[in-house]
Amino acid sequence: MRPPAEKPLIALTLGDPAGVGPEVVVRAWADPRVHECCRPVAIGRPEFLEQAAEMLHQPTKVHCVDSVTAIRMLGEDTGDVLHIACLPVGGKESLAAPRAEVDPRTGHAAYEAVCRAARGALAGEFAAVVTGPLSKTALHAAGHDYPGHTELLAELCGVDDFAMMLYLPQEELPASSAGLGVVHTTLHCALRDAIAALSTVEISAKCQLAHQVMQSGFGLPTPRIGVCALNPHGGEEGLFGDEERRIIAPAVAQAQAAGVAAVGPLPADTLMVRAAAGEFDAVVAMYHDQGHIALKLLGMHRAVNITLGLPIVRTSVAHGTAFDRAWQGTAESSGMVAAIVTAARLAERRKRAAAAM
Repeated sequence: MRPPAEKPLIALTLGDPAGVGPEVVVRAWADPRVHECCRPVAIGRPEFLEQAAEMLHQPTKVHCVDSVTAIRMLGEDTGDVLHIACLPVGGKESLAAPRAEVDPRTGHAAYEAVCRAARGALAGEFAAVVTGPLSKTALHAAGHDYPGHTELLAELCGVDDFAMMLYLPQEELPASSAGLGVVHTTLHCALRDAIAALSTVEISAKCQLAHQVMQSGFGLPTPRIGVCALNPHGGEEGLFGDEERRIIAPAVAQAQAAGVAAVGPLPADTLMVRAAAGEFDAVVAMYHDQGHIALKLLGMHRAVNITLGLPIVRTSVAHGTAFDRAWQGTAESSGMVAAIVTAARLAERRKRAAAAM
């Protein structure tokens, strides 16, 4: 195991604390794979971590810290007691909110944690940010009008060209070269709005973002990008819609002209089978569920959400707040572990690339 000083410092937000976020953070903290790759620090109210640890019957000491220096001075876990470094964020109002329910107080708590983590990463305090799941309804109820983490982080980082990629690590797909990513052209919107929003420029941009992350983030010299069709059977030469030849095919041509090894548009049902078998390194989907459903069927609890186009590394679990399971001691934490390990890998590769410049 590397010395603590050599490991990247990674911020873990609790997400909406009424959901499973605090529990999966505590569970992940007990996983040795996390500490092999990074130094984690939780961002949020320490009381939620203490309550989650008590629920799990996990002996835990939460250390409130106020700086990177204080985090580094804590040392690493020894024995059976977890020592969790927590950077307290926000007031105590959220502590009075009910568990496993939508509440603006916990929505605001999630918002504050994301803002603190992102600003810390932009300032160089953290090598990466890993976010716990938030409730979009609670976020809106708190007055924060964002469709989700992705759009909020893009605004905090001041970027317009961004995308969400759902990623399954190579450990889950042995036939792949570096795992499989699915980048979404449109994201959190109604399906009719997603179709109306499709454009050649946006699809081409997402192909290029997919190429960049698989090349610079995962070390593939020439990533192979498969581009989904929108309509069944790829539109059947216009019988089921003309978006393929009118919008998507020109986008693929643009991406190819920019040096991207893109292929498509290809029928989405067979494309995902081919990608899982190792034929493609990333897939560009036209809308949210076109990409999400297929990848989550391949590995629901081990998929990782990666935001592309940011000046910081950000990953997240691929599941939601799971209010139906929250605060019952039954939450699955493998997604949080995968998100942390992936963030550490991306941060280390980004660090090496910066040092080589």
